[in-house]
Amino acid sequence: MSELPFAATTPVSVARVGLRARDAESLAAYYRKVVGLQELSRADGAITLGAANRPLFVIEADPAAKPDDPRSAGLFHTAFLLPSRADLGRWINHAIANKIAIEGASDHLVSEALYLTDPEGNGIEIYADRQPRDWKWNGDKIAMATERLNIPSVVAEVPAGDAGWQGAPDNSIIGHVHLRVGRPEEAEAWWNKEFGFDTVAKYGGAAVFLSSGGYHHHIGANAWQSAGAGRRDPARSGLAWVEMRSNNVTDETAREDPWGTVIRTVPGKA
Repeated sequence: MSELPFAATTPVSVARVGLRARDAESLAAYYRKVVGLQELSRADGAITLGAANRPLFVIEADPAAKPDDPRSAGLFHTAFLLPSRADLGRWINHAIANKIAIEGASDHLVSEALYLTDPEGNGIEIYADRQPRDWKWNGDKIAMATERLNIPSVVAEVPAGDAGWQGAPDNSIIGHVHLRVGRPEEAEAWWNKEFGFDTVAKYGGAAVFLSSGGYHHHIGANAWQSAGAGRRDPARSGLAWVEMRSNNVTDETAREDPWGTVIRTVPGKA
C-alpha cells in the first residue's frame, strides 16, 4: 500500500474539482477510461468520480452550456497525482496501449508529468512527484523547470510481470489545480490573503505558483492565453468550482476569486 502523497498532508490542500459539462455521460466515460477514475455516486445531475472511494472529481450536467473559451478565466488543468513513479509508468503503458493522445510530457525537477485535454477542452495533467527531500529550494522559492521527460526511465520503474494499470490506485489525489486568470499578480494576492498560501515560484509576470506547507504548488495561475480576462461567464462549460481541504477551518465555506471562480473550503484532514 502506498502512502498518501505529501501534497495532501499540508495544512491546506486540494480536495475536489467540479466541472460543468455539456455531455456529462461522455465526459465521465472519458475520465473512467483515460484517467482511471471510478464512478462513486450520482445525484441531482452530477456524477462523482474518484479513486478507492476517495471523491476527487464531480461532473455537473449542463447541456445548454456554451463551450468553454480558452482565452477566458477558468481551468488550465486539473493535475491528478499518482502515489509513485511506478504508477506513472503503468499509466504511460496504458496510454500507449490504448492510443491515448498525449499533448506534452515534461520533467519539472520536482515532478514528472504528462498532459492531455478532455473532449470538452479541459486540461489534464497526470503526474508523480519526486521525493520532497530531493527538491531544490533557493530560500523560499522552489526550483522548477520544463525539460523533456525520460519516458523509458519512468516505464522502467514498473516491475517485470506487473499486472499493469488497474485504474487510479489507492491514494491517488488531485495534487494541484492550475487556473487561467487575467492577472497573475492579482491571483497571487488573493491566494496569499484568503488561504495564507506562500508564493513559491514565478514565471515573469505571466504565471505564479502557490502552496501550503512547503509543497511545490497546490495552485498555479497563469495568463498565457487569458491575459486581461475579466469575470468568467457562468453560462460556459468548464470549471465549476475548486474545493480546498483545510486544517484551519471548522465550517464549510465558499467564496469567489477575482474572476468569479468558486473556491470552496471544507474542514478536516485528508
